Amino acid sequence: MAAAETVTAKKYAAPYYVRRFAKVLNEMWRDRVLYLWLAPFLLSFLVFIVLPVFLSALLSVTAFDGFSFPRFVGLHNFIVLFTQDLVFYQYALPNTFWFALIVGPGGYALNFFIALLISRVAKRAQDYYTLAYYGTSLAGGVALSVVWQAVFNGDRGGYLNSFLLRLGVIETPQLWLEDVRYLLPVMMIVTLMTGFGVGFLAMLAGIVSVNRELYEAGKIDGIRSPLQEVYYITIPSMKPQMLFSAVMAIVGTLKAGAIGAQLTGSIITPQYAGHLILNHIDDYAFLRYELGYASAVAVVLLLIMYFAMRFAYRLFAPKEGDE
Repeated sequence: MAAAETVTAKKYAAPYYVRRFAKVLNEMWRDRVLYLWLAPFLLSFLVFIVLPVFLSALLSVTAFDGFSFPRFVGLHNFIVLFTQDLVFYQYALPNTFWFALIVGPGGYALNFFIALLISRVAKRAQDYYTLAYYGTSLAGGVALSVVWQAVFNGDRGGYLNSFLLRLGVIETPQLWLEDVRYLLPVMMIVTLMTGFGVGFLAMLAGIVSVNRELYEAGKIDGIRSPLQEVYYITIPSMKPQMLFSAVMAIVGTLKAGAIGAQLTGSIITPQYAGHLILNHIDDYAFLRYELGYASAVAVVLLLIMYFAMRFAYRLFAPKEGDE
């Protein structure tokens, strides 16, 4: 009789996803005061993040010029992107790949190295060094339009040209921002020099918060060099900060298309030399008014970011058994 009742209960039990949803609702009601305090942030997140992403995904399967009502075209935009868009394959995708390959890991390592150096100086001086490096990211737009354009100016008055001419390295001024050979490397250099943002602060906070007793215990266990301390103690002790910085580096690198436009003064860089995926989106959205196609490119960029961040989670997320 009991077995029959058990079988009947299983037969009429709610599906797993219904029970799971009900459990989540019960937990939310139990912690309703906490969710009330989180409501402003959650509302802003839904309005400014989730909703635009959802609308972009909807527009990606339509033909929309910003004036007439969107017309459903299915996967046509994605088919054109992957089979007919030569600019995307010849310039936007490879430029973004090389830009992300150099600036992403390079900027990440540079942030960690500078944060490590700052953590070793006297505590009184740490705030000044931190402000000096972090300030470059705060003044990014102004610096790009004033300082870096003056540095890479193509005439003799440009700081870099003037310096190299005096040293005899070059005989004639170089058009750093117009020459297709130099534009992408210049964009990489400027991004690296202005990339000490929130991820840099997170790394510095992680390094200075490592328990000093761990270093003393490491010396007893045979750790001798500072490099061994970093590898065996510092990095394993700050994995959450490393993960956060990796996510910020991925997002910042893949959405850095504005740098080419700020340096050259045009969304379309000379001969597409600095054309990144974000520039491709701006081209179709704000110059050609093909918003449906631009949304399709944005969805592809979002997927690239997602898989890159999944890779970062695999590298730095705490493993089972980690304390």
